[in-house]
Amino acid sequence: MIAPIYPHLPQEQATNARTRLRRLLTGVAAGFLPATTQPAGLPQRLLLLRPDHLGDLLFLAPALHWLRRELPKAHIILAVGPWARPALPALQGDFDELLEVRFPAFERGERTGWAERWAQIIRLGRTWRSLHADTALILRPDHWWGAMTCAVAGIPRRWGYATPETTPWLTRALPLPYEHAAASNLRLVQSLLGASPDPDPRHHPLRFAISSAWQQQADALLQQHGRRGGRPLVIIHPGSGAAVKLWPEAKWGQVGRRLADAGAKVFVSGGPGEEELTARVKALAGPQIIDLGGKTSFGVLAALMQRASLVLGVDSGPLHLAVAVGTPTVHLFGPADALRFGPWGDAARHVVLRSHWRCIPCQKLDWTDIEAHGCVRDISVDEVVTAARRLLAEDHEATDST
Repeated sequence: MIAPIYPHLPQEQATNARTRLRRLLTGVAAGFLPATTQPAGLPQRLLLLRPDHLGDLLFLAPALHWLRRELPKAHIILAVGPWARPALPALQGDFDELLEVRFPAFERGERTGWAERWAQIIRLGRTWRSLHADTALILRPDHWWGAMTCAVAGIPRRWGYATPETTPWLTRALPLPYEHAAASNLRLVQSLLGASPDPDPRHHPLRFAISSAWQQQADALLQQHGRRGGRPLVIIHPGSGAAVKLWPEAKWGQVGRRLADAGAKVFVSGGPGEEELTARVKALAGPQIIDLGGKTSFGVLAALMQRASLVLGVDSGPLHLAVAVGTPTVHLFGPADALRFGPWGDAARHVVLRSHWRCIPCQKLDWTDIEAHGCVRDISVDEVVTAARRLLAEDHEATDST
C-alpha cells in the first residue's frame, strides 16, 4: 500500500441544491446527443484531459508514459490548464500536441461565472471538432465539464470514470476504485489498451526531466549559500494551494531549528506569492535557515530537491516533485485523502503523517473558517522531527554503504 489505510472511507459529502440541479440538467442535455459509432481497433488520435494543478500532472506521468510506449504511432493531444505548465517536463516526449485551456472551476482567484462556463462548452466543443480525435480520456473522474465538451465535439469514444455528472457524457464509464490517483490513471489507460493492470509505483514511477540549465542554477544557489560537504541538505516547503492544508508556521520554525541544530543545512522553499510565508518560517527558525521563497522556478526547485537528503511539507505539488526526483519525503495530511493523493513511491522512503481527527479525510478543501478546521495542526512537531531523523539516518547509512 502506498499510503496509510484509514479506519474508514472518506466522509460522504452531502450534495447541495446547485449540484442536484446541475446533475439533472446535464442528464437531460445528454439525452439529446446524437448516437455515435464506436471506432474499431486501438485509438489513432487521442485527446487527454487533465484540468488540475501541478501534483495531478505529475501523477499523470506514469500512465501517459505507458500509453506512449504501447501506442508509439498514435497522435496524443494533451489538454491542460496554463497553470500546469511548470509540470510539463514530467510528461516530456509522451505527447504530440498541447492544448492550454482555462478550465472553469480550476483557475485560482476570481472564477468564471456559470453562464460563461456553459457557453465555453459550445465554443470549445466546436473548435475541438477540427482535432479529428477518435478517443477522449477524461482523466479527472468528476470532470463533467470536460466530458460534456468532448461530447459536443463529436469525439466518438469517450472513456472516464463513473461519477453522477460525468457518466451521461461518456461512451464507457468505468467503476471508480478507491485507490491512488496515479493508479486510477493507469487503470483507465489499461482498460483502453486491453492490457493487465499493474498500478505499482515500482514499475510506473513518477518522472521529471531536469535540464542542465536548472542543474547549474541549483549548484550556483548551493555555492552562494555555502553548503559544506558532509552536511545533509533538508528542504522545508510549507506552502500549498489550499489554506486548510497548511501547518502552523511556528511549528515549521521549530522543526527547522531542531534539524539545523542536529547538523542539517536547512532551506525553506516557496513559489511566487509565498515569499512572506517563507520569510516568517525563517524568522521563527533562526538565522541559520536559508530562505528561498520566490527565488526558484519549478525546474530549479526540482534540481535542488534532487540534491537534498530530505524534503518536508504539507500536501502539495512540490512534495510530489521531490518524490519524482527520488528524494525521501515527509508529507503532512489533514483533510485531503492521503491514500488517493499521497506520495506515489516506496512507503519506507516517503512517510505520510496524518491528523488524528476521526473525520479525516473529509476531502473538503474550501473551508473559510480556517481556525475552526485544525485537523492538520493536530500533527505534532515531535512526530515530524522523529520521521525526519529516521529518514536522514537511513540516507546517511545508504551513502556510507556506497
